[in-house]
Amino acid sequence: MKVEAKIFHICTSFFFVAAILYGLWAKEVVGIVGLTLTGGLSLIVGSYFSFVARRVEERPEDNPDAEVSDGAGELGFFSPGSYWPVGVAASAALTGFALAFFHIWLIVIGMVLILITVGGLVFEYHTQPDKD
Repeated sequence: MKVEAKIFHICTSFFFVAAILYGLWAKEVVGIVGLTLTGGLSLIVGSYFSFVARRVEERPEDNPDAEVSDGAGELGFFSPGSYWPVGVAASAALTGFALAFFHIWLIVIGMVLILITVGGLVFEYHTQPDKD
């Protein structure tokens, strides 16, 4: 997590320096606020990664002397044929369409579909296996 924290801290410093330079050069309030808020959000994520990096064991990505083979092995379980991500994307697209045209009834339907599909995605493998 140290690598990710460094990346976000570099981005944070860039956004704050860019906000200062933009303020001196353009003197336009919206851009200054946008860059400052972007730097603040980047600071939040970088601080979180720094906080977590102190509590987890060192990964091969954090060791500058690590070999590629140090990261080998099982990375986790990934569903080979799940259709739930397609449902999540479709329901999010429907909700975005409804928000663009501000159809309240369609926003409600889209939000319910998002909750159902995200629940299906999360709990896909939390069922009893089939008995054949």
